[in-house]
Amino acid sequence: MDPLVASFLIFVAVGFAAQLVDGAVGMAYGVTAATVLLAFGLPPANVSAAVHSSKVFTCAASAAAHLASGNVDRRLALWLAGSGAAGGILGAYVVTGLPAATIKPLIIAYLGIMGLIILVRAWRSVSPALRRFHYPVPLGVTGGFLDAIGGGGWGPTVTTTLIGSGVEPRKAIGSTNTAEFVVALAVSFAFVTMLLTGRWGEAGELLDNLWPVAGLIAGGLIAAPFAARITRVLPAARMSWVVGSVVILLALWQGLQLAGVV
Repeated sequence: MDPLVASFLIFVAVGFAAQLVDGAVGMAYGVTAATVLLAFGLPPANVSAAVHSSKVFTCAASAAAHLASGNVDRRLALWLAGSGAAGGILGAYVVTGLPAATIKPLIIAYLGIMGLIILVRAWRSVSPALRRFHYPVPLGVTGGFLDAIGGGGWGPTVTTTLIGSGVEPRKAIGSTNTAEFVVALAVSFAFVTMLLTGRWGEAGELLDNLWPVAGLIAGGLIAAPFAARITRVLPAARMSWVVGSVVILLALWQGLQLAGVV
């Protein structure tokens, strides 16, 4: 099989699995896709740009599905979207100004931490009494910044905080996924701006990986309509255990490669 076709099909599968989980439990698309792209040798800024480019399409489909299913608190989603976009633009500015050799160890550590957060969420399967969340702006800024820095982190940061604070799980998941479309759009625009202004000096390799990005988009678009429909019945804790474990193992593998052990 042609290597480009094989790469495309692999990333279709990755995009499908990541979006199915992300749309259903409110996290894991960015973290999973970013970890796999790092394993393919892309620099951190390129990874974040590739993931957010694909999320513009997959998040649009996911947002539409969650809105149609009644899983969105519109007020909460709007606050998260605006503040998340601001944090994401700041994160894109930071990650494009640092050399890959400097930031890659930090990103690997960050992805490992995100994997642990997913596992903690799976372990804490009992939610507190349901209540409205009163601090969406600082949460959105933090989630957007971490998301742009690592290519994934919006869901683990925002969804986990909302559910842990007592927001109804399906509303937390749907609102987070809906706001993520705006965040992905803002971050993608920021990366294009950094490229055009010459700040992003390592962008060239991104053009050599269009097939993987196309695969992520295709797989995510296929999965998005199904994910919102199963949000209410999916055993989220069990799925989160699997995703968190895979992300941590991949982050460990990247760390061993960086250390020259493998």
